[in-house]
Amino acid sequence: MTPSRNPAPWKDSTLGLLAQGYAWLPDRMRHSPDGTVRCRLLGRPAVALRGPEAVAFFYDEAHVVRTAALPGPVLDTLFGRGAVHTLDGEAHRVRKAMFVALLKEDAGVAELGRIVGRRWREALAGPPGRPLVVFEEAARVLALSVRDWAGLPLSDPTTLELARDCIAMVDGFATAGPRHLRARWARRRQERALADLVTQVRRSPEAATGGSVVETVARHRDAGGDLLDPRTAAVELLNVIRPTVAIAWFAAFAAHALHRWPDRREPLRADTSGVHAEAFAHEVRRFYPFAPFVAGLAAQDLTWRGGDIPEGTLVLLDLYGQNHDPALWEDPYRFDPHRFTRPGRPPNPLDVLVPQGGGDVSRGHRCPGEDITVTVLAALATELARLDHDVPEQDLTIPLHRVPTLPGGGFELRTR
Repeated sequence: MTPSRNPAPWKDSTLGLLAQGYAWLPDRMRHSPDGTVRCRLLGRPAVALRGPEAVAFFYDEAHVVRTAALPGPVLDTLFGRGAVHTLDGEAHRVRKAMFVALLKEDAGVAELGRIVGRRWREALAGPPGRPLVVFEEAARVLALSVRDWAGLPLSDPTTLELARDCIAMVDGFATAGPRHLRARWARRRQERALADLVTQVRRSPEAATGGSVVETVARHRDAGGDLLDPRTAAVELLNVIRPTVAIAWFAAFAAHALHRWPDRREPLRADTSGVHAEAFAHEVRRFYPFAPFVAGLAAQDLTWRGGDIPEGTLVLLDLYGQNHDPALWEDPYRFDPHRFTRPGRPPNPLDVLVPQGGGDVSRGHRCPGEDITVTVLAALATELARLDHDVPEQDLTIPLHRVPTLPGGGFELRTR
């Protein structure tokens, strides 16, 4: 094997990752002349990559696979056992096709954006002067909206409990202690409830709207022609609902950006075409921390930039570092939505802008919900820009050691 250029590659870095969070991998990358980091995580050898070529390399199934790549604590909190994220080959393509059909259909995505905008305005229709935490209100609005859009026959109280559990799943996946335990309990509770719902839908077709998300997932047949077992169907329903509710993190970041750079408000207020709102959403996703990296396993013995990657090595793609790489982004620590509207300047989203992973959506493991994220975030950012409000004194620092992170307590404001 080619000798590592990184210090102490045999030393386990798990505690360093837990302590530094988003900063861990970019810090290691700064000491690497070739954009590669070799280390150990959870006792296993790992190699981390960055850059457009690394994206193409990572999302080639001949190079990196997902089966057995995700550790149990992540599956038991964030994604769920048997989720599409854990599949490869034909099994992945068939399951992924269901998500692509559900989450990338233009009319459906636009409809969800309209529902979110309407529910947000309804939520803020009360008397002026009341305090509002953007993160919490957005989570409630997003849960109620995705319930309506997906055809879930749930009451408002049950939906708000679902929102709290989805937030817990995301908040606790990358840590230990009480947050992690809450995430596990939340997933178990919702998997049981949604598995029961799937069983009801299969027994009583009238229990769900024809063609709805819940009915599509309940009746999906995998590569072998079999229905998903109810628990796995519940896992995949949560993989539609949970990421939608998780846009609440981006909503809080959007509020933070509009407060820190108030000159960005007017272009959003005046935007009638949606072009600036989309650019603003892209810049929020690029600038603010969300996923630090994605991971898989080397499918075979590989070579990357002259170094060997033995089969079974944990392979990481540095998302946060790539989205702030000065070799790819001009002045990367400047919040500038216009970088996405300049003629000829928007980067190729498949290999440069990677807040939710990279590669081709239809053929690889790139998140199929990105269109929903951008559409919904653009709608929420526009509503925030048009909202007359004050921002009381509060801690708005964004701690990079915490994954996932938030500004202060979720960004409090008071309506006027």
